[in-house]
Amino acid sequence: MAAAAPARDAASTPKTPKSSAKVDNMSHITTSDGTDIYYKDWGTGQPIVFHHGWPLSSDDWDAQMMFFLLHGYRVIAHDRRGHGRSTQTSKGNDMDTYVADAAAVVEHLGLKNAVHIGHSTGGGEVARYVAKYGKAHGVAKAILVSAVPPLMLKTAANPGGTDMSVFDGFRKALAANRAQFYREVPIPFYGFNRPGVKTIEGVVDNWWRQGMIGGAVNHYEGIKAFSETDFTEDLKKIDVPTLVMAGDDDQIVPYKDASELSAKLIKGAELKIYPGYPHGMLTVHADVINPDLLAFIKK
Repeated sequence: MAAAAPARDAASTPKTPKSSAKVDNMSHITTSDGTDIYYKDWGTGQPIVFHHGWPLSSDDWDAQMMFFLLHGYRVIAHDRRGHGRSTQTSKGNDMDTYVADAAAVVEHLGLKNAVHIGHSTGGGEVARYVAKYGKAHGVAKAILVSAVPPLMLKTAANPGGTDMSVFDGFRKALAANRAQFYREVPIPFYGFNRPGVKTIEGVVDNWWRQGMIGGAVNHYEGIKAFSETDFTEDLKKIDVPTLVMAGDDDQIVPYKDASELSAKLIKGAELKIYPGYPHGMLTVHADVINPDLLAFIKK
């Protein structure tokens, strides 16, 4: 049985949004281009804002949101446009718009002194959000988990990146049979293809469920957003305490060309690499990762 969220007092009641967004109901805002963004907002205390990966939704943060809620924090997560319960728009499937949508949610809720945590594509969203809005929104700390920055794509300037043919393969598989593709991706995502690792069927089913709720065109165009966006300059601008985390058996975002480089670019960043952990370590190793997140936030 799920624990009930602590009652919200008057001081923490969501504020009226700025002109960039209007309120549709208690769990959606509508952005200036007419896109409905779904969000969750539970509890009281210091806010922690979670940014999910591709092609998932805010539901992917269940293990972390419940953990921090029960530790006295206010937890917030939104579904990126085209993902989960947000509008399957045919426009704005790019990182700058993703970040603007996240900022609209933060402004609507009047969040200050928040910790922003991003996984995978969400880690790129956090990097750009903090670089662009960090001072104005009073961001307290940032955490990038198995995140895509600085740049996933292999280029002359980024020779350790992933070849474009891999991302073209993603696009081809998604367009041909998205339902089957989303059955296959969770296997390496969680390391279930490794010897001695038992597949957790519920985890695979939940990944598939989240993916299929979102829009095919949004996910297709989102591949370009997460693979070709260069976050190098964003990382250099981050000036809040930052933790960078990854598993060294990440088969989706190889950590040496991502987390290790990000930690070098972020001034004073703390880097933590977990031996043998997969890309989806937040789910399958939540018992280890959650306390480590809490320890960093409480520093």
